[in-house]
Amino acid sequence: MTEIGGSVDVGFQAVADAFEQNFADHGEIGAAAAVYVGGRKVVDLWGGVADRATGAPYTDDTLQLVFSSTKGATAACANLLAQRGDLDMDAPVATYWPEFKAAGKGEIPVRWLLCHKAGLPYVDAKVTFEEMLEWDPVIRALEVQAPVWEPGTAHGYHATTYGWLVGEVVRRITGKSLGTFFADEIAGPLGLEFWIGLPDEQQHRVAPLVTFSKPKDANIAALIEQFMGPDTLLGKALSAPSNVFDEVDGVWNRPEVRAAEIPAANGVTNARSLARFYAGLTGTVEGGPAEPILTPAQVAAASETQTSGADKVLMMETTVGLGFWTASPFAPYGGAKAIGHGGAGGSLGFTDPEHGIGFGYVMNRMMQNLSGDPRTRTLVTAVYDSLGIAPTFV
Repeated sequence: MTEIGGSVDVGFQAVADAFEQNFADHGEIGAAAAVYVGGRKVVDLWGGVADRATGAPYTDDTLQLVFSSTKGATAACANLLAQRGDLDMDAPVATYWPEFKAAGKGEIPVRWLLCHKAGLPYVDAKVTFEEMLEWDPVIRALEVQAPVWEPGTAHGYHATTYGWLVGEVVRRITGKSLGTFFADEIAGPLGLEFWIGLPDEQQHRVAPLVTFSKPKDANIAALIEQFMGPDTLLGKALSAPSNVFDEVDGVWNRPEVRAAEIPAANGVTNARSLARFYAGLTGTVEGGPAEPILTPAQVAAASETQTSGADKVLMMETTVGLGFWTASPFAPYGGAKAIGHGGAGGSLGFTDPEHGIGFGYVMNRMMQNLSGDPRTRTLVTAVYDSLGIAPTFV
């Protein structure tokens, strides 16, 4: 039996049961889950093995790279600037970043960066792995890149470029990198262990990711190649820029990748901080600031769905607000008004402002799910059941 640590408040034992059951039913290796309700932490759990090579346990001190769950933090930064009047979502990106207007991009509004309508899911220019870690070479490549489709006519998941695009707008306005702005304006005030650009002194706490193996069945392998091979939009978007993430073995377990700022994909945190981030985004939390990070008006703006129809990259219908996924069958949060973001392999964070919920889940074993990981479905269902609320999408 897997050893589980942490605590749950009275009335939330079903969440602990679901968390423990994930190890038996879904092959969980090491994971953590946390929930805030009404600004108070009611669930804080961890368990399993952090590092299979050493046998080190997954503890309350373990950190985890959370892939695209990072996008929620990046979206929060842009929305905070909009709330302050420093960023106009409908202004052309070139208003803040003049060089961006090259190759016919002069009229693309900031809004389209956040909702994946810019047509820039990858770059054609060659960017090396070392250059990718430096930030500026990717920005130069995006400046000269022509859109892959006519901007605004469709949406397609900017799996990695999202972070550089939104992050550069934040940098041009504030003079700070996205990771620094997030640390100063959101993570610091909320007391989060959540970094976009992990400090060296925190590297030893990170649980290595356990990635999935290529399928042995030739037919399944062929289907995956057809869906996300290197010549597909999805394959290019996931490995952008210039396929660098496909060229280096074990790339996401490398300390230099965690230390860089890749604001679409390399945030490092734990479930406790991910849940607190989302709770504090739309409400107040114990020991936190006197006001939520975002006002109700900005939350409403961030929650307004900007997309419709099939995603050109993911090839299924996704609904996106101003940087956050909105609750839908693709993003199965428990409340109809919830917003958040999941990450490759299974991590998930969201806020349900209607019911005062902040949810966070992180893990080291990646599963091949674009959304709706079975582990988070069971946890989210248990949270809403504990509150006596019928979940909307799970």
